[in-house]
Amino acid sequence: MDEHDMLLSPAGVEALRTALTRAGFTSNGIAGRLGSQATGGVARNDFRAALRATEDRDPLATLIRVFICDQTEPDAAVAAALAPLTVEEALAGGLVERHGDGLRAGVDLEPYGDDWWVLADVPASARPGRPLHAEHVLGIGGATQTLIGATVRRPVETALDLGTGSGVQALHLDTHARRVTATDVSERALRFAATTAALNGQDWELLRGDMVAPVAGRRFDLVVSNPPFVVGPGTTTHVYRDSGRVGDAIGAELAAAPSLLTEGGTMQYLANWVHVTGEEWDERVAGWFAGTGLDAWVIQREVADPMAYVNLWLTDVGEAADPQRMAAWLDWFDAHKVEAIGFGIVSLRRSGHDEPIVRVEDLRQRVEPPMGERIAAWFDRQDWLRVRDTDALLAERYRAAEGLQLRQEATMGDEGWAVDRQVLGMPRGLRWQEEIDPLVLALVGGADGRLPLRDQLALLASAHDVAPEELAEAAGPIVAHLVERGIIEPVEG
Repeated sequence: MDEHDMLLSPAGVEALRTALTRAGFTSNGIAGRLGSQATGGVARNDFRAALRATEDRDPLATLIRVFICDQTEPDAAVAAALAPLTVEEALAGGLVERHGDGLRAGVDLEPYGDDWWVLADVPASARPGRPLHAEHVLGIGGATQTLIGATVRRPVETALDLGTGSGVQALHLDTHARRVTATDVSERALRFAATTAALNGQDWELLRGDMVAPVAGRRFDLVVSNPPFVVGPGTTTHVYRDSGRVGDAIGAELAAAPSLLTEGGTMQYLANWVHVTGEEWDERVAGWFAGTGLDAWVIQREVADPMAYVNLWLTDVGEAADPQRMAAWLDWFDAHKVEAIGFGIVSLRRSGHDEPIVRVEDLRQRVEPPMGERIAAWFDRQDWLRVRDTDALLAERYRAAEGLQLRQEATMGDEGWAVDRQVLGMPRGLRWQEEIDPLVLALVGGADGRLPLRDQLALLASAHDVAPEELAEAAGPIVAHLVERGIIEPVEG
């Protein structure tokens, strides 16, 4: 981006960085100044303790009051806090704005991580009744953090952030990619992203256009996207949430973009999908990937009913008092037999194999972070499995996952307790719960890494009076599933 595409001039960005650094306006600096009680209050939008802790109006206190607590402060205090950036430069760039007899935040300037800052628009919740700009630029929200946590953080040459908004995803990509490209349909968003990049000393290629259009014909090792995934009739009022596509077409559109990836490349994005009456949602979403040649793992993390969904997104932009908009949206859901809307993470990989692996599943339990490591490990396990037939699987030695737990449900009868159900539970990682039969329990229980599986099965066959060859044949897909889940792990060497 050229220098006029930022909120401030390059010199202004440098002056702002100097002011923020000098004042200690960082996540750690703010927490140290406010203390745990006030910091916790700020997280709940309760600023009372924070305001008491910043009454002396030194530069850090003023910055906290203006950009964290959304207070209006005297010109002189703001000028001292932002120096060497002048108030005139800050006003011209929209960093602050006049309000009453002083100045208040014109943008959301959020300390992030150890020593980053992210610039975005002030959220709707901070200014009730003030309509959002059609090209409103989001800061760090729940969806943003979900994608940050789910992204595979392995070193790559090239990375792409589709629909960058304020540039949060690109900030993270820059830590493990040699070159970062970011796109957005909104010129306004690109100005914020360019300023975020410069303020944090990063250099990205920024391109304007709708989704993949600006990078047509190019390939990347890693692609991430927090797109405008909101499901509805295709009406566009705010570009950060509305793609202009009908229904959940934006998710299907991104799934059909395998040309973006280099060999071995990964693409990860957030999506909503509709649950249609009479259809299996997972089969419907799996259809997005037919013919792409990509491995796909789709994880559904949340499900909402249409009323809750519409309320959420109308409130998000301050439209809660628009009954006509709500009615039209709900009527569209009714007309298309939408009974629920799912939200989750799509992870794709160009593996180069003729038979891609597609898994679409519900995973709403709490997951041990970072999820990106769990996703990377899942693809690693697929690589391990796809080059081994049943005979090769039986030749390996396996060990049960560390800390694996067994839960049993039993009913008391005339002859004592009768076990009705047995569930293996993983206390770590993705925390899968797997209902199993006695034979699988015996297989997992015997997986101590000492015997090849074929020898282990021979012992089980003898104990259960089953033909060894029959048990071995049946064990192949079971073992593959247990490995895919991470319930048992191959022992190397």
